[in-house]
Amino acid sequence: MLIDQDLLYSYGAEDEHHQPGDIIFSEGQTPVSYYQISTGRIKLNHYNEDGKELILAILHSGLSVCELLLFIDKKYPVNAVVLEPSHTIKLPKSNFLKMLDDHPEVAKKVNKFLAERLYHKFIMLENNSSLNPEVRIKGVLDYQKSFVEEVQKYSYEVPLTRQQLASMTGLRVETVIRTIKNIEKSGVLQIVNGKIYY
Repeated sequence: MLIDQDLLYSYGAEDEHHQPGDIIFSEGQTPVSYYQISTGRIKLNHYNEDGKELILAILHSGLSVCELLLFIDKKYPVNAVVLEPSHTIKLPKSNFLKMLDDHPEVAKKVNKFLAERLYHKFIMLENNSSLNPEVRIKGVLDYQKSFVEEVQKYSYEVPLTRQQLASMTGLRVETVIRTIKNIEKSGVLQIVNGKIYY
């Protein structure tokens, strides 16, 4: 967990339960709360002018959702959409900021988390500018694996569908399927019963 749940509750956080397809917030809304995922998965997405979905991240339990926008006066540039039955802890922005003031060690932890995510976003941006689909896909796999502490080769089950990988890399699904098979042949990943292990 990024922030201890009991600490969040002590500052007035409340539980929220969500079903697949629920929208926690939409692009253009003003951030007013801190969200931390207790269980489930939430995607951050955006649609281009042609209506094509671009997935910027898929977040899982223990992670926060767009917390960086609580520090600046900007509207959400993405939607937060629930992928599976999920439970979040919601804390009003003013309470969140007071909690960080009261607990500098937590603020430091949040800053470290933000720095790590920003670093990986830079890497993802660089990878997604490549014309090589293998580079793009490996970039997403590395980013997803970065949320997990020290896993062995082939021990990380990638929690993404081929369609989600396509939406995260800007590639066609057919290209993703073909490229993943090529990557498997090189020994970088394994496919077991349709699941990708990296």
